[in-house]
Amino acid sequence: MSGPVTIVDSAERVSVSSDIRVQFPGMWNLDGSPWRYLDTAATAQKPQAVIDATVRAMGVDYATVHRGVYARSAEMTLGFEAARRRVAAFIGADEGEVVFTRGATEAINLVASTWGEANLKAGDRILISMLEHHSNIVPWQLLRERTGVAIDVCPLTQDGRIDLDAAEAMLTSAHKLVALAHVSNVLGSVLDVKRAADLAHGVGAKLLVDGCQAAPRIKLDVKALDCDFYVFSAHKLYGPTGIGALWARAEILDAMPPWHGGGAMIDTVTFEKTTFASAPQRFEAGTPMIIEAIGLAAAIDWLEAIGLDVAQSHERALANTLREVLGQRNDVTVFGPADALGITSFALDGVHPHDLGTILDEEGVAIRAGHHCAQPLMQHLGVSATARASFGLYNDESDIEALLKGIERTRRIFA
Repeated sequence: MSGPVTIVDSAERVSVSSDIRVQFPGMWNLDGSPWRYLDTAATAQKPQAVIDATVRAMGVDYATVHRGVYARSAEMTLGFEAARRRVAAFIGADEGEVVFTRGATEAINLVASTWGEANLKAGDRILISMLEHHSNIVPWQLLRERTGVAIDVCPLTQDGRIDLDAAEAMLTSAHKLVALAHVSNVLGSVLDVKRAADLAHGVGAKLLVDGCQAAPRIKLDVKALDCDFYVFSAHKLYGPTGIGALWARAEILDAMPPWHGGGAMIDTVTFEKTTFASAPQRFEAGTPMIIEAIGLAAAIDWLEAIGLDVAQSHERALANTLREVLGQRNDVTVFGPADALGITSFALDGVHPHDLGTILDEEGVAIRAGHHCAQPLMQHLGVSATARASFGLYNDESDIEALLKGIERTRRIFA
């Protein structure tokens, strides 16, 4: 079971350069041995190109943006806004529709606190799904406390996809927002966003999509997807932490009131009245995440140079291989659909995922063990936690071999 592993589906076989792993300083131990990092769904390791871009932005290029009249400030401002254009191009949007946030969590909270409070009231309804990350549950619950809106939960299909047939039956004219994950961070299942948009718009609702797991491995065109809001975080697509993006249709963004008050988001300020900047600056109060934006743009450049299609095929092939090998064991339960996108969640009979994770760590293998910020989904699956192996472009079959070896050791210990 811990011998050589090969990609089992030749249709999924891709060629990824053997020098990709060496571009990631975090993928190596101090003694030069490879670290088997299988927790990319939580946060991706950073390639040297991104590290270099952020170090330069923090060093020889550093200055404030949007404020200084001196040359370096002007140059940094150009770089910062170029990063916005880079993000917009990455998702098929216009630059004026991209708001920099601290991450997807803040982006969803921004929508809930601005668009939500301005447009939703008691009697209105929001539809989410059983597999959502806490970041796409809790902000709507907080909004419910403030406004009295109701929240409905769409069930899943038997293989772990959001059941859009059920969503269609549940949606009514009272629904004003549908908020769904593009790719499940636990099951790896992929949402048919276009159909979800058609269903939402059919009852007059807006669609918000959590794209954290999709952005690193699916070529995005938010206008073709026809959603109304799209959010993602940089650190899951090989970029820095502390930055993400909210995309919203221009007409929606223009009508949303400001959220945080302070510098940069204003037009004029007097003690009697303040007027606000147009979007997206209206939502970026204070000194922005300058270094992080430069790093995000560098991560997009790096990822697109390899190709989103390559990333998707490579990671899906690895996940499928692991699913097939684990599926041959009678002491393992594997969750999610057969075509899960880069994520394999499983449970080893009689072994708590935390214990498995601890023993694997001793073997130099890093997985995620827990509820993955999806406690309602864990309850639905009938478990308190799962083990999750999630793949990035730096992973290969040797990482699966190391994982399987660690599982065998764990089974021997608990036998």
